[in-house]
Amino acid sequence: MKINDLANYQKPRERMLNYGASHLSHAELLAILINTGRKGCSSLDIANELLKSIVNLKELKNLSINDLKKIKGVGLYKALILKAAFELGERMHSGSIDDKIQINSPKDVAEFMMGKMEHLTQEKFIALFLNSKNVIIKQKTIFIGTLNSSIVHPREIFCEAVKCASNAIIVLHNHPSGDTTPSKEDVKTTDRLRECGDILGIQLLDHIIIGDHTYLSMVEEGYFDI
Repeated sequence: MKINDLANYQKPRERMLNYGASHLSHAELLAILINTGRKGCSSLDIANELLKSIVNLKELKNLSINDLKKIKGVGLYKALILKAAFELGERMHSGSIDDKIQINSPKDVAEFMMGKMEHLTQEKFIALFLNSKNVIIKQKTIFIGTLNSSIVHPREIFCEAVKCASNAIIVLHNHPSGDTTPSKEDVKTTDRLRECGDILGIQLLDHIIIGDHTYLSMVEEGYFDI
């Protein structure tokens, strides 16, 4: 059935106007972005096909332009619209350095970075550089892969900290398994960075581990005192 053949109360756009976006299903929201259907199928049908191609909604943001184009009825133009919408949603959820994020607790770090890191399939080690007011002034990915203290070079992190006149740093990485329990390498890396920070006068404030909808602060868990 075409969207136009539906009663007004069943049409995604009309439902959004009358009830608000929060009352729409995932498929209805996608259908509005897709806008038009293909021969024999409505935009709602295409949206449902797209949802059936993934395990859960979180996987949408990982789909490439080419992945989206594989759905019949989603050409390059629609794929670009969908990809842009997914990216914007992620940025709204996780925040941006342009928002002048001030860090007052590990929770602030988690809220800023969770959306960017909790669904990654590889470990990513990131450093946040803060000014004297604990506002994030720069973010840098140090490496991608299994954490090993020999790979994380303090000189790279602290050289960047000096360049941007950072007063303190926070490092964080994700565990694709979802389990935030620190490994021996996590602890070893943290200790090494703390020692270097103490020598240079640029404090390591915390090491945050991101899991599945959760996080662990090595400061809060007593792995080191600040």
